[in-house]
Amino acid sequence: MGGGYRGAAGRGGVIAAAPRLVSDRFVLRLADDSDVPAMLAYRRQNAEYLAPFEPARTADHFSEEFWQRKLAEHRREFEAGEAVRMVLFGSGVPAEVLGIVAFSNIIRGPLQSCFLGYALAEQEQGKGLMTDALRLGIGYMFDEMRIHRISANYLPNNTASGAVLKRLGFTVEGYARDYLRIDGTWQDHILTSLLNPAWSATAS
Repeated sequence: MGGGYRGAAGRGGVIAAAPRLVSDRFVLRLADDSDVPAMLAYRRQNAEYLAPFEPARTADHFSEEFWQRKLAEHRREFEAGEAVRMVLFGSGVPAEVLGIVAFSNIIRGPLQSCFLGYALAEQEQGKGLMTDALRLGIGYMFDEMRIHRISANYLPNNTASGAVLKRLGFTVEGYARDYLRIDGTWQDHILTSLLNPAWSATAS
């Protein structure tokens, strides 16, 4: 298991290893306490760029104490099988945080679904990094966590995000008015999803 984490319970009680997904350009894994400085640097450097796409942040969001608490919370969520919140690290040394890929609100039972959220540093845009990282993350969620449906929703004016999801095979399922409070304002979202073609009820 990567990152020193215990496994999370997949569907049917199957134990999924903590993800450490590697390409020649990045590593996608759960963050730990040693990653707090890099995570904080990413958030500070991209605060202005990411603000139009995120909920309003409190002042302590940009403190080491906040990220120590937040990463500990992410560990607990993973170990409880509730979420898989990964960080996209560059391949250099020391590893720089390039973005995040988060699968949250995992629901089991007859639904077997989760939500996908993601963000990428401004300077890394246009390189295909997020498409590649999401492809690896989705493979992990389908194969190891045995999720059936991944939902991903985006702002109508965020055409880049819509294009990424389309490339990955997500299907538009609807349009939700005032769906999320983003940057201090209720905003509409386009709703999409991706289904696991290899999901099998026999594994439940």
